[in-house]
Amino acid sequence: MPNDKNDATPLSAEEQFRQQALDYHAQPTAGKIAVSLTKPADSAKDLALAYSPGVAEPVREIALNADNVYKYTSKGNMVAVISNGTAILGLGNLGPMASKPVMEGKALLFKRFAGLDSIDIEVKHRTIDEFVDTVANIADTFGGINLEDIKAPDCFEIEKRLIERCDVPVFHDDQHGTAIVTAAGMLNAIELQGKKLEESTIVCLGAGAAAVACMELLIKCGAMREKIYMLDRKGVIHTRRDDLNEYKQLFANNTDKRTLEDVICGADLFLGVSGPNLLPPEALKLMADKPVVFACSNPDPEIKPELAHEVRDDLIMGTGRSDYPNQVNNVLCFPFIFRGALDVRASEINDEMKLAAVEAIRQLAKEPVPADVLQAAGVDTLEFGKDYIIPKPMDARLLPRVARAVAQAAVDSGVARIEMPEGYMQD
Repeated sequence: MPNDKNDATPLSAEEQFRQQALDYHAQPTAGKIAVSLTKPADSAKDLALAYSPGVAEPVREIALNADNVYKYTSKGNMVAVISNGTAILGLGNLGPMASKPVMEGKALLFKRFAGLDSIDIEVKHRTIDEFVDTVANIADTFGGINLEDIKAPDCFEIEKRLIERCDVPVFHDDQHGTAIVTAAGMLNAIELQGKKLEESTIVCLGAGAAAVACMELLIKCGAMREKIYMLDRKGVIHTRRDDLNEYKQLFANNTDKRTLEDVICGADLFLGVSGPNLLPPEALKLMADKPVVFACSNPDPEIKPELAHEVRDDLIMGTGRSDYPNQVNNVLCFPFIFRGALDVRASEINDEMKLAAVEAIRQLAKEPVPADVLQAAGVDTLEFGKDYIIPKPMDARLLPRVARAVAQAAVDSGVARIEMPEGYMQD
């Protein structure tokens, strides 16, 4: 908060940042997004073309052929970012209006990184049915739907129903964006550690939307379900528990192990999508040689990197923070996945497209890093290794690489409505 005029006590760094964040959102114009015009509207003729009577001509063309909506309107470059505010960042269920700054932020990222126009929509509802009906009834306005900050397990059911009902791609980024970037980073990390995913024991601390999606995608990448141990607030998810929803049941392990210390002994990979300081140093010591640790709780990870490296000098570590190496950041994928999907008019974002994004992201990390990326990252050098297993968010190559891979996968898997344009997204 700002200091009182008579209070000479300086603001702490945290207080300064808080005020900077509030000022950023409030000044000089409230919010982070606005509508801009793409056509001239300066003369009487311009207005006649833009609205009555000229607008009748594209109306007639679209009425004759619905696909013409992509030719004459912005639908093909427009994504809706939709939330009910039930799981906002790490802040919990604060309601639709409190989620609006986050949804505007997501719209900003779509525009900044992929040139996609985006509008935020916050839905007030009483039931899952009402939310689904609301979104399904407006979905055709947009080229794609990005669901955000919806609590588990509701988010699973909501996404499933909307995919079935909508004629445009629906993607819950908290699930699949997190999973894609996590998988890309983990595959590179275990490669560097000389291990194989199918032989690795995995511990997942957390059992919400991101956790379930990450584990399911790792299984599609080769991980063995029986080698995965997932934990929620009550401990290990096992077959003798009677309090599991259908999504947790997918990871109920037939084991007598009950605690984090039990399952982490000899484990190769650890993924934290839970809360701060929940991975004790003593537990980290129990992991197998050359472990991989992704502590992705934000803003404070399950174990601080400094402490983790002090305990283990043989690990590769990632977090959700930008001030440490190997940031697991959804912006590495979601703008480019939608870019590729919309550019071939995909009806959905399927597993083939997600896996294509994983591969494109992980392979980019193995290439030489351009000078502009180094400058943006504030470093002199970056080379594929334990401190650089996933690309930096400001790497402009992500757009063509991921979008092209996703578009090609959509075409190859039969969900694209048009062919990939010749020369599409060449570097």
